[in-house]
Amino acid sequence: MTHIVFTAFSNRQDALGLARDIGSELEQDGATSSVHLLDGPLLPVLDSTSLVVSLGGDGTFLRSARLAHGAGARVVAVNLGQVGFLLNVASTEVAAHVRRALSSDVVDERLALSITRSGSIAEDFALNEVVVERASPGHMVKVRTYVDGDEYLTYSADGVMVATATGSTGYNFSAGGPVVEASLALMILTPIAPHFTIDRSIVVSATSLVRLEVVDNPAELVADGVSIATIQPGDGVEVRRNPSPVRVVATGSFDLSARLRRSLREGHA
Repeated sequence: MTHIVFTAFSNRQDALGLARDIGSELEQDGATSSVHLLDGPLLPVLDSTSLVVSLGGDGTFLRSARLAHGAGARVVAVNLGQVGFLLNVASTEVAAHVRRALSSDVVDERLALSITRSGSIAEDFALNEVVVERASPGHMVKVRTYVDGDEYLTYSADGVMVATATGSTGYNFSAGGPVVEASLALMILTPIAPHFTIDRSIVVSATSLVRLEVVDNPAELVADGVSIATIQPGDGVEVRRNPSPVRVVATGSFDLSARLRRSLREGHA
């Protein structure tokens, strides 16, 4: 039997109340559920049959997707935020979409990234983007980029990111990168505030191996907005397609065009 795990941050009383209400409603159908606090000390018990229901904004979804991906579980993306570029389920539709997910295995498979640091065999994970950025204010970082072993551009900038199509509407968008339909299998290299160099993004195949090498000053390695390591000059990170996608429950209700108009204040949904 599929166990439902509602995920939220402890300060989101609206999300926690919604989880309790919908959990009680679904239990009348024979389903079991629990609530996991993303900022709590414990990890949820998940397996490939679990259904993770993310209640919050994009940040909540990224944390929830990481948990679901590690277990091979599916994730439902509920929008309790203002824009929610990554989210396609309204708070009023949660119960209906969860019921549909319990009776169907249809998912959208989102490309995720594996990150390997120099001198380490351990891999980190990102769904949106990997960023090598300056470690201290007032100092740029020089980053040399490679794709499949071929040297590309060297940037003096606030940082350089590798984004997925899912992450194209996040930091990549803010840095001037292209918006890409989330189902496309590709990676986007986007410099952040580059100095005296090309400021355009480079789009490469999802099968590519991207290397970001720090040339001069130490840099921070950030995955989906979370700092995970300091990279020293001469070292770097390799970014490649994760062999397992993030399995987002398909709803068919994601309207990217309306969200872009609303975000850019060019119209209203």
